[in-house]
Amino acid sequence: MQLRQSFIIAAILGVTAITSWEIYWRCQGVEPYLDDNKDLWANQRQRLQKKPKNTIVFIGSSRILYDIQLDLWRDLTHTEPIMLAVQGSSPIPIFEDIVKNTDFAGTLVVGVTPALLFSTTFPKAPPMRRAIAKVDYFKNRTYAQRINHILSVPLQTNLAFIRDGDEAWDSDVDLGTLLSRIHISERAGPPPVPFNNFEEIGLDRHMKMPEYVTNDTSYANTIKAVWKDILSADRPPPDKTATMAAFEKLANTFTKRGGNLILVRCPSSGLFKEVEAKGFPRHEFWDVLVNKVNAQSYHYEDYPQFQNLFLPEWSHLSAEDARFFTRELIGILKAEKAIPQINIDK
Repeated sequence: MQLRQSFIIAAILGVTAITSWEIYWRCQGVEPYLDDNKDLWANQRQRLQKKPKNTIVFIGSSRILYDIQLDLWRDLTHTEPIMLAVQGSSPIPIFEDIVKNTDFAGTLVVGVTPALLFSTTFPKAPPMRRAIAKVDYFKNRTYAQRINHILSVPLQTNLAFIRDGDEAWDSDVDLGTLLSRIHISERAGPPPVPFNNFEEIGLDRHMKMPEYVTNDTSYANTIKAVWKDILSADRPPPDKTATMAAFEKLANTFTKRGGNLILVRCPSSGLFKEVEAKGFPRHEFWDVLVNKVNAQSYHYEDYPQFQNLFLPEWSHLSAEDARFFTRELIGILKAEKAIPQINIDK
């Protein structure tokens, strides 16, 4: 009897504590959101194993992830997009996985972010490591991990203080992130610039820029401050030779087996555009890559309609302009017959 009473009291206290904690953060303006993590990526990668028809695969970094709106792509092309881009990463490890571990020979769209693609081929460097970790997780994930992800989704989307991301945002309010904000100045020095969340993603990895980033200049400026820190830091020079060679080899293998390879350079602005123009001049990197591989290529600078689009934090399009970019890019690709022309009456 006492055990039962203790259990009931513990349950009531637990529910009360969770409810109070959730209400507190909701009152602070914090909303639940789904994390872009290794499980979402692995689920999309699994779709490729099933050899789906009329499929177009996207790889690259966060720009192609944000700038291609999957619902619009699906509606306007009547193809099924699979988004395998990985934030902050080189496309080389994912490209290698597709070439070596699948027989996919459809359309592959590669988002080219120069500072990431041409950075390095060293496996432990962050641009490579992030992508390799996704591939390794897909290969080795257990049924327990799959079930855990399934159970975590309703918690992530309904409770503001629950998260399941691979990398933390400073704006998160889970216990781990809150504890990491504690800095003892005498020991730790000044705290780093906070890197706040600016993603809104669905289970199919349909990503878009949240409205609060687009509409709140001060919030967008916190993200720009992080980019300034990153872009002004010392970093090794790009390994143009090794990255070009690795990508060219994969591209040749893919196209020889019938694959349709498309390169897309998504927009950038502000400090990002300045740094990329100086550190990765188009004629030395993009143009050389295009000449080396058998691929159709599309650079935003070549199209008047892609000039002056709104990138709230210099590197990713606002939700509205991402839809415009997706729609216009599809029109260009269709006009040049770069993507399959699907007859929906069949």
